[in-house]
Amino acid sequence: MAERVILAYSGGLDTSVGIGWLRDATGKDVVALAVDVGQGGEDMEDIRQRALDCGAVDAIVIDAKDEFADDFLMPALKANALYQKRYPLVSALSRPVIAKHLAITATKLGADSVAHGCTGKGNDQVRFEAAVAALAPDLTSIAPVRDLALTRDKAILYAEEHDLPIRQSAKNPYSIDKNVWGRAVETGFLEDPWNAPIEDLYEYTMDPSVAKDADEITIHFESGIPTAIDGVAMSALKIIEVMNELAGKHGVGRIDVVEDRLIGIKSREVYEAPAAMALIAAHEALESLTMERDLNRYKRGVESEWANLVYDGLWYSGLKRSLDVFIDDTQRYVSGDIRLKLLGGRATVTGQKSEQSLYDFSLATYDTGDTFDQSLSKGFIEIWSLPSKISARRDLRG
Repeated sequence: MAERVILAYSGGLDTSVGIGWLRDATGKDVVALAVDVGQGGEDMEDIRQRALDCGAVDAIVIDAKDEFADDFLMPALKANALYQKRYPLVSALSRPVIAKHLAITATKLGADSVAHGCTGKGNDQVRFEAAVAALAPDLTSIAPVRDLALTRDKAILYAEEHDLPIRQSAKNPYSIDKNVWGRAVETGFLEDPWNAPIEDLYEYTMDPSVAKDADEITIHFESGIPTAIDGVAMSALKIIEVMNELAGKHGVGRIDVVEDRLIGIKSREVYEAPAAMALIAAHEALESLTMERDLNRYKRGVESEWANLVYDGLWYSGLKRSLDVFIDDTQRYVSGDIRLKLLGGRATVTGQKSEQSLYDFSLATYDTGDTFDQSLSKGFIEIWSLPSKISARRDLRG
């Protein structure tokens, strides 16, 4: 039996072209591995068959949707993960779960190498290979598109010359990646940041400028994880799917950003992540209600570092694991209900309550019943500002 290489297969242009190149360049049998992370669209059986039609000796499909939601998206939600304060890590979060199954499948089948369809310009090449290195350090990673330096137009030509059964054509030049957490669109006319996105780009969201009645829903959280919508208990995956539909109807989660890629170049990306952005808004509101001031402040810095690590492909790093422990501990009291109003591209918090709330009406009110002793404030301010006063006197002397 010939040696095998396990290819992360999406069914798109790059990985379909990659099957033939891997076979010809390495002499190894190519096993295609398609991991379902809620990307929707085509039937996974059709994708499996396409891999075989493109020359794979075997094609494996793994349904990882619940695993993705529970083990990857919920930690991201607890971390309010937004890279550069805007991008909810749509693609970055799916790569470590795909890499995990690449490593598992390679070990199971006795393969000595894995492969992916990433180019040399993107972040995903780093994410796949760094994750595989952390999980199975003896495996070799191969990137046929990157190592051939194929441009998109050359890949399209290769596919046409070899009659590969893929949909991509020169008339549809966008690069699209999607999963249940969101959808990413790049290349084509979007490479000029001055070009505004057109409505045809969007799939998960409707035009927020079109008038429609608002939807108002209540999300219940337990220890930082959403567990019910309007009193109906649901799995994490189901909640994300429902929120994609509800928030997407109102155009929530459209993001147009020029981001800093790991490899050092800037890239213009258009994202739509209705569930991610709505759930993060709700989760942050509940944290504000239930977490102490200093803990909340400190966690915001940890969240930024967590997002950077995941964006940079270090999901399985020691620092990321340690930050997870901290974040999980912060979520002990993040339980309660958040009411969201969905309208005009926004998810607005309109109500919040929790049995773990730190909000004390009798301390906060300015009306009758106020229990806050305002006479204590004068002395507090004098002590609090004492260092500033002393240093100011020194500055005046100087």
